[in-house]
Amino acid sequence: MEMKITKGDRIISFGSCFATEIGKMFKDEGYNIMNNPFGVLFNPVSIYNSISRLLSRTPFSMEDVIERDPLYGKNSGLVAPKSYASFYHHGSFASPTPDDFLAKANNALAEGSDFLQKSSVIIVTFGTSWVFRHLERDIIVSNCHKIPSYDFRRERLDVDEIVELFTKLMEDPRLGDGKEWIFTVSPIRHLKDGLHGNQISKAILHLAIEKMCASHRNAHYFPSYEIVLDELRDYSYFAQDTVHPSEETIRIVWERFRSSCCQPERG
Repeated sequence: MEMKITKGDRIISFGSCFATEIGKMFKDEGYNIMNNPFGVLFNPVSIYNSISRLLSRTPFSMEDVIERDPLYGKNSGLVAPKSYASFYHHGSFASPTPDDFLAKANNALAEGSDFLQKSSVIIVTFGTSWVFRHLERDIIVSNCHKIPSYDFRRERLDVDEIVELFTKLMEDPRLGDGKEWIFTVSPIRHLKDGLHGNQISKAILHLAIEKMCASHRNAHYFPSYEIVLDELRDYSYFAQDTVHPSEETIRIVWERFRSSCCQPERG
């Protein structure tokens, strides 16, 4: 990769739980990184919505708030009380009152917006091209928050939809000049889609990234998907669930990322 990240760069990262793990590696190595201002995001539309909201700085309001029902364990009684969140946020933002949620969400919005404007590198990790659309609100959600499935319609994005959204972002004048984009695909398989469905989903993400990198000089691809599933395909490199990469695998991917994308330190 021609562009190189230095410790003087500000990096902002969006995407799946795999992105969160790599983000921790950046932070542990002393890089200035903000990871997922709205929490973990899996699909391209949710990532697009997150970045767009940071650019517009439109505050979250009561219209965005949803109520999450109490969660009960099969044999353990109440696991989590009633809480409040939004369809744009991960469950980690859930709060005991609407006001608490809005305070947390809008603080994250302000901090993320400021950090994005000052960032020189944006890392985007796509997890799946499958999305859930809330029927009443007619929006693609970042998290279903345990709401009944009949309130949603499951859809699959196509290549051109993804390319169109991120072309808008990469060419948005509000981002300013000089920002480098690094795209990657999470190697974590979404087995609820079925093995074949997961492959189709990941293929759509790969094709979209290929198109974007071909048309934008500041768009780059890092092959975390190939490193894990082709080079490290032995199941010893996965956690016990055989789906998530092990800590050793994440460390190997990080070392490959650092050698490929980061400027070596002198001294």
